[in-house]
Amino acid sequence: LDTADGSTTVLESGSAAIVPGKEDESELLKRVFSGDHSTLMPPPESGKQLTPEQKNILKAWIAQGAEYQKHWAFIPPATTEPPPSNRGDAIQHNPIDAFIQDRLNQAGLAASPAADPVTLMRRVSLDLTGLPPTITEVDAFLKEYEHHPQTAFSKLVDRLLKSPHYGERWGRWWLDQARYADSNGYSVDAPRSIWKYRDWVVDALNKDMPFDQFTIEQLAGDLLPNATDSQRVATGFHRNTPINQEGGIDVEQFRIDSVFDRVATTGTVWLGLTIGCCQCHDHKFDPIKHDEYYQFFAFFNQQDEPSLTVYPLEVDPAALNAEKKQLEASLAKVMDDFTDELDEWESELTELQRKQLSKEAQKVLATEKKKRNTSQRIELFTQSPCANDLDFVEQRERIQTIDKLLASGVSTFVMKEQAQPRKTTVFIKGDFTRPDKVVTCGTPSVLPPLSSTDKPVNRLNLARWIASPNNPLTSRVIVNRVWQQYFGRGLVETENDLGLQGSAPSHPELLDWLALDFVENRWSLKELHRRIVMSHTYRQASNDRADLRSKDPGNYLLARQQRLRLDAEIVRDVALSASGLLSAKLGGPPVYPPIPAGVMNQGQVNREWKVSEGGDRYRRGLYTFIYRATPPPELNVFDAPDGQSSCTRRLRSNTPLQALTLMNDAGFFEFANSLADIIQRDGIEVAFRRCTSRQPEAEELKVLSDLEPINAARVLLNLDETFTRE
Repeated sequence: LDTADGSTTVLESGSAAIVPGKEDESELLKRVFSGDHSTLMPPPESGKQLTPEQKNILKAWIAQGAEYQKHWAFIPPATTEPPPSNRGDAIQHNPIDAFIQDRLNQAGLAASPAADPVTLMRRVSLDLTGLPPTITEVDAFLKEYEHHPQTAFSKLVDRLLKSPHYGERWGRWWLDQARYADSNGYSVDAPRSIWKYRDWVVDALNKDMPFDQFTIEQLAGDLLPNATDSQRVATGFHRNTPINQEGGIDVEQFRIDSVFDRVATTGTVWLGLTIGCCQCHDHKFDPIKHDEYYQFFAFFNQQDEPSLTVYPLEVDPAALNAEKKQLEASLAKVMDDFTDELDEWESELTELQRKQLSKEAQKVLATEKKKRNTSQRIELFTQSPCANDLDFVEQRERIQTIDKLLASGVSTFVMKEQAQPRKTTVFIKGDFTRPDKVVTCGTPSVLPPLSSTDKPVNRLNLARWIASPNNPLTSRVIVNRVWQQYFGRGLVETENDLGLQGSAPSHPELLDWLALDFVENRWSLKELHRRIVMSHTYRQASNDRADLRSKDPGNYLLARQQRLRLDAEIVRDVALSASGLLSAKLGGPPVYPPIPAGVMNQGQVNREWKVSEGGDRYRRGLYTFIYRATPPPELNVFDAPDGQSSCTRRLRSNTPLQALTLMNDAGFFEFANSLADIIQRDGIEVAFRRCTSRQPEAEELKVLSDLEPINAARVLLNLDETFTRE
């Protein structure tokens, strides 16, 4: 019944579920109106029952021709002008507010007033950079806001979007969807090196790379003409799959599992569809067929999974290797000039003298002279009396410098297309041991077709199809997911499923307007952020209201803002910032902040966790090393994803363990000690403002002043207000 073709097909029984215009011949209506419980639909045992009104709607629909319409998400976004308004205030100057206010008017509700300037500054700072404003920044903003509120807020937004910390905050949002972690997963859960991909994401977002290009480079950067190392690094998106290193496994089985993961993740992240449900059969609700799933699967079944060594920009490995080869040839000639001296020295070495040489030199001596390579000869020459030859010294020092430069390269996982493509088949019931008919690359027929003339098509064609303005899903999915970050819920509440089982949009015209505006603004995420945060809808107070409790208790109509507990990493970042310990360093290898004893003994393998020293001990949560099997407790307790699968929306739990972590975790106790030093040096009022951004009330000051500095600090770092975005 999901499609017109399926519902009108004549079955072996000679009947069709629907015969358009002929309700008496439609088997569907016979079943719906049946008085026989054995044929009644829905079956009585299902517990579901159609009302007489619903049955008559079906009957009338069939009589009128049973016209099927595509699900709203499969239809291109419609151009809609923002609703007109008679209001003259700033609320209607932003198209977002026009759509929101129109729905509020229909419900007899009014928007809440704007939040106070301190709340507003803290809100937008946390939302755009994941860091609270400093006291100096708050005071400067208040001074300008008093005279020019709109200008002051606009300048603040521009400054935050230009901050390098913007890329860190929104990079974490994307890494959730990329199922990023620093280990391989499964029971062995060995560490991996893929942080170059994490840094690529942060850098791309800071540069406001157009989202269509952002998409193409991650899905198929290696296939772009003259692909750069940066574009190859971007393909790490689909190397974030777990890797099973257990003994005795079927390697092909787990390779196939990785491809299954890539298909499901691509469908979820960009298309907002549960394509993974078609692995074993046709989709039960969406018009996606089992065969189409494996056509999509074929795009991701043609890759090798190598590592790429990435060097600093100033290092040219090809040139250095060529120079090293020339130097080694030159050194060989230098050493040839000393052949007699070396032979004599080697023949006269006593056993004691041999033992006094380096271990590497001793190994060379144990190797037959004719079988020694240039590196071995150089090592032995450095131990000989001839080692002071000026030409030898200069050239060897240059080789050592080259070796250090080449060692500065960092390995990272990437994708690479195979020279010879694999054959892809449908798997019966999703079982890779039961191959069926052969399929080639393709996309679901319910969506616009691939427009490429390339034969055969590959991941690059798929990536361009996904990022095409003609794709009705991608732009909607992304603007909806960004909206979710600001209001705790998307315009489509089921942000990972825009299919038939998903929620209908609360504001469909606004969703389409944002999607089209996003594309028209060259897929700029920063422009999308600016659009949203400059709206009155975003800037409203989050205070509860009596009228909303009865008319819109879930705040679906957005007559107020939403209070949101901060994400796990930002909880850490706010505590670091408040305590004055935060290291602002960007990028680089993951770090190891203090964690409770025994955590790394929980997995199959006891892993070392050597606590970082210096500034690395106080890096942002984004840079903490994440083991999939044993994630850091301070992040886990605040609902950080584990990287096992794509996460498009974080849960927000509220548990006693969170309060205990803030009070007693070794890292947070260290933050409290530092904040206690600030209390002793600058006073409790300064510490309060560092944690909440606002001035304390007199009663709050009195309560905190009666406590010892360390206890006052621990209280401040356990306030709901400290870790909640108002």
